[in-house]
Amino acid sequence: MAENCNHNCSECHQTCTDRAQALASMKVAPKEGSHIKHVIGIVSGKGGVGKSLVTSLLACAMNKKGYKTAILDADITGPSIPQAFGIKEKAKSDELGIWPVTTDQGIKVMSINLLLDNITDAVIWRGPMIAGAVRQFWTDVNWGDIDYMFVDMPPGTGDVPLTVYQSLPLDGIILVTSPQQLVAMIVEKAANMSTEMLVPILAMVENMSYFVCPDCNKKYHIFGDSNMKQIADQYGISYTAELPINPELATACDEGAIETIDAPWLEKIVDMLEKE
Repeated sequence: MAENCNHNCSECHQTCTDRAQALASMKVAPKEGSHIKHVIGIVSGKGGVGKSLVTSLLACAMNKKGYKTAILDADITGPSIPQAFGIKEKAKSDELGIWPVTTDQGIKVMSINLLLDNITDAVIWRGPMIAGAVRQFWTDVNWGDIDYMFVDMPPGTGDVPLTVYQSLPLDGIILVTSPQQLVAMIVEKAANMSTEMLVPILAMVENMSYFVCPDCNKKYHIFGDSNMKQIADQYGISYTAELPINPELATACDEGAIETIDAPWLEKIVDMLEKE
């Protein structure tokens, strides 16, 4: 117990046994009959840096290795996972709960866009309702047996990330960033949130890190030099990866063909997850 403790763990930023136990007590069980071995959050404090891309590529990579894989799309107001996988059908529900949609290659997915009448319908909800929907994706969906579940987080450190950290048994998070200094600063906020919630940072991915000219094969850092090493060193992150600016990745996401893409840039992170 920390010195001068007021026994209010929700306001505490110290690491102690009491606080760890308090955070652990907030975890909720998944839907009865669901057995999920590993839960990995894909996190960034900034929007538009590629969390959904990294989520999709990692899920595909683990699925190709033969693991039962799932994606919980926690970005309620900006869901993009169904588009990346070309999912057209809607999720169904019955007296047993909600059933996730399965991709062509066998990845189970739950996203708010699988429940809306039209995929362009705006979700105009306040924070608690959005957080409640994410919690239901965990407690009310019949996931079955899953080896690796990846949670595609919305940007920021608000209601939804807090709900995920408190409610789901996260094994750790993977931070996603891009080379710009502004992004790095905001990503550090997400890293600090993970530290305060006692969730380890497993790896860090820098998206849009560089571009390889198809004519001369020279590498160009279009958005500036990488700052990933400094952040990784600061937070003791051993595993990092750089994703290039690659038109094939963008096209695959637009055409719903992300499962056709291999991601050699993420191999070390995939190997690390396999050993977790």
